[in-house]
Parts: sequence; C-alpha cells; structure tokens
Amino acid sequence: MYRPLIGWARQSFLHTDVLGHSVHPSLTDVTTGCWLGASLLDLAGGSGSRRGATLLAGCGVLAAMPTALAGAADWSELSGEERRIGAVHSLGADTATFLFVGSLVARLRGQHERGTALALAGNLVMAGAGFLGGHLALQRGTARRD
Repeated sequence: MYRPLIGWARQSFLHTDVLGHSVHPSLTDVTTGCWLGASLLDLAGGSGSRRGATLLAGCGVLAAMPTALAGAADWSELSGEERRIGAVHSLGADTATFLFVGSLVARLRGQHERGTALALAGNLVMAGAGFLGGHLALQRGTARRD
C-alpha cells in the first residue's frame, strides 16, 4: 500500500546524498522546533500568544509530512535491529503528529486548553521518538551517505 509512496520518496530530493548524510534529521528540527515553540508560547506567553502558538502547531504539522517521507525513504534501506528501531521511532513520530493535528483542531475550535494539553502530550511522545531517531543516526550511523 505504501510501497509506491516510499519508492517516490527514495527517488526524490528528500532522499539525497548531496549533503553526505540524510536530510531527515535536519527536517526533524523544523517540525520539533515549531512544536516546542508552540508549547513554550502556551505555557509562558499567556492568552495573547494563542495565535502564534496555533500558527507554530500548524507549521509543525505541515513540516511533519516531508520529514516523514524522508524518514520512510531512509527506513526502507535499513534491515535487522535498525529497521525495528526505526519502526518504533516512526510509530512515536506518527503518534506525536496525530496529537498535534488534534491540538491544531482544538485550537481552531477555540478549545485552547485542550490544544495545549494535546501539544504537551505530543512533545513528550516526540521526545521519546527523537531519542530513538538520534540513536539510529548518531550511534548506529544510519544517516550517513557513504
């Protein structure tokens, strides 16, 4: 079912060796940066920062799409234990994305407290997923393009 999409991603600019490493880790910084910024505004910015937090949550959701495609292209080349760790990393990142989609919907409906709670949960899940992704890229070297 996903094979054509992953095949496209493997042939796209999202899976290149121009940088000498995978583009996926760099893209994760955009997604997680937006989401962390949204939660910081939620917690410290007061009601005047709701619009900015909503914008950051939405930008993070949009950035999650190419980030996930780049990660899926990388994952398709893994095997064994790295492939299993990557699958768990992906499950966590997808869960965080769904939590942020819920956060965005709640915010757009004026339910800012619910949006804040879903964003905090999304950031917690993403922290765990990011730990696994960092382990793959840095300890196991899966992001290198040799």
